[in-house]
Amino acid sequence: MVSQDSRGVPAGDPHDWFVRARSLLDAGDAGASLVLIERVLDEEPDSPAALEVKARALFDFRDYAGAVEVFTRLVTDHPDDDYAHYGLGLTLWRLQRFPEAADHLALAAVMRPADPRYERALTQVRATIKARTEADLPLQGPLPEDANSAE
Repeated sequence: MVSQDSRGVPAGDPHDWFVRARSLLDAGDAGASLVLIERVLDEEPDSPAALEVKARALFDFRDYAGAVEVFTRLVTDHPDDDYAHYGLGLTLWRLQRFPEAADHLALAAVMRPADPRYERALTQVRATIKARTEADLPLQGPLPEDANSAE
């Protein structure tokens, strides 16, 4: 629980809030993290670190559309941020937007080839694209109902 003053403002300063928000997220409490990181962003709206925590929290909260919005802002403002491309790629993957996901995951993998998470995710998305292409299925979105039935 985060202590607050009589106005509902968390104790400490934006840096303290950020540290607690990240800690809450790492502990699996995306909802509480989102509440606190919004306070940080009220004070420092352009903080890339705070935006990353928000995007990760939205992803963990399964608000993929919201996560795409924040990760897109990060890659637009910081195109050299490999983790932002990775996060955007994962989020697009969850939304079944496979070609876009592959693009961002490929960028992340090229920027930081030593991170095995990036290459694993890219390999899986590419395998999905290959399988869908070979089966003449759409490259994004859910599979059509008739694709799930046996022939």
